[in-house]
Amino acid sequence: GRFLTGGTFGHVVRMTATGAVGLTFIFLVDAANLVWLSLLGDQQLVAAIGFAYAVQFFTVSIGVGLMVAATAVVSRSIGAGDRARARRQAGAAVAIAVAVLGVVSVLVIAFRHPLVEMAGAQGETARLAARYLFWSVPSLAAMAAAMVMSGTMRADGYGAKAMYVTLSGGTALMLFDPFLIYYSGWGLDGAAAGLTIFRFTMLGVATYLAVFKLGLVDRPRLRTLRNVSGPFVIVAVPAIATQMSLPVGNYLLTMVMAPFGDDAVAAWAVVGRLTVVVFGGIFALSGAIGGIFGQNYGAGQMARVRATYRDALLFCLVYTLVAWAGFVLAVPMVAALFGLSAQGAEVLYSFAVVGVGGYIFVGALFVSNAAFNNLGRPMRSTLVNWIKDGVLSMPLALWLAGMFGAAGVIYGQAAAGIVVGAASATWGWFYVKGLRADAPLDPVTDAP
Repeated sequence: GRFLTGGTFGHVVRMTATGAVGLTFIFLVDAANLVWLSLLGDQQLVAAIGFAYAVQFFTVSIGVGLMVAATAVVSRSIGAGDRARARRQAGAAVAIAVAVLGVVSVLVIAFRHPLVEMAGAQGETARLAARYLFWSVPSLAAMAAAMVMSGTMRADGYGAKAMYVTLSGGTALMLFDPFLIYYSGWGLDGAAAGLTIFRFTMLGVATYLAVFKLGLVDRPRLRTLRNVSGPFVIVAVPAIATQMSLPVGNYLLTMVMAPFGDDAVAAWAVVGRLTVVVFGGIFALSGAIGGIFGQNYGAGQMARVRATYRDALLFCLVYTLVAWAGFVLAVPMVAALFGLSAQGAEVLYSFAVVGVGGYIFVGALFVSNAAFNNLGRPMRSTLVNWIKDGVLSMPLALWLAGMFGAAGVIYGQAAAGIVVGAASATWGWFYVKGLRADAPLDPVTDAP
């Protein structure tokens, strides 16, 4: 395994940097979609994207959870020296991901109208959000397969090649979206078509690299699925449950924001896009270090596991401080670029000053998630994330929104992240510190 030797901080930076480049590029292009929609002069379109995003966030998070599980299981097999098993596990993971997201897609399309209405959309905005889901959701299975293959490449240390998967999709989106959204006049339908092109481009590149060029994914067979799907499912279920907490939190906070009007929801949609642009490195960190944890865990090198945890927290702190300073300076330009109203600009400013700083602790939460998911205690990640997103975020947002208006939603989100992030990072450190090479935990048989 590539992560079993060399400085752990170098591995953290290299894997996170390649992941961040790909993710940030995608999210930057995705944010540009809002700019093209804004140029059409209808804030209802931007608000519709915000409501649809609150729903589709659930489905994308399922794909991320499956990718996290694939990285954890495959990297441990690589660390243990069993590459044949790792290839079989990767093939089974791809097949499971396609099946799961296929079923989810059907359910979302069938219930798209009540889903967007539950998020707070009304009238024409609700109709537009449901239409966007109808055209964009069917390509989710392609995205899930691409993500699992990308995670497999990261599990084996091919960070740059995994980055090419996201860069290729982002490039396709960047080239097609201006024509599909603005110049053709398709608007929201054009944005959905661009998202479909993006996902199938990712699938094509991921298949070429992971299957044909690197030979990391074996063809799934029924017997193989029965034999190796157990460890994958045991990690995947809590990983998906963990990932689902974030869209639940976003969905609940969108409900809190909705009574402040379409201008506030449009700003909330901009904040959502800019969050993942500014914090591409933080969002990439959890998936990037999973392979480092997994390989060293599989090889019984617990000192390197602890060093990886420490170095990831340090990276998170430095990255967030730099991003915080840059974002505060960029607020006036961003507000003008998206044509936000006075209320929308206030929401954006509150995020820049308070919300961004909270990501120091959210990033620490992501580090502990990676440790728990890859080191045999995935249910702990599920617990702490649901406390943050499902228990604390909405009550805090409601309380602070009553005091500060729409900006209070941002403050509530930040407060939940600070409290849970600090607690989870501490819990994760004591867990990692207690691991011993002579008594490695087996995540398949041990209770979480």
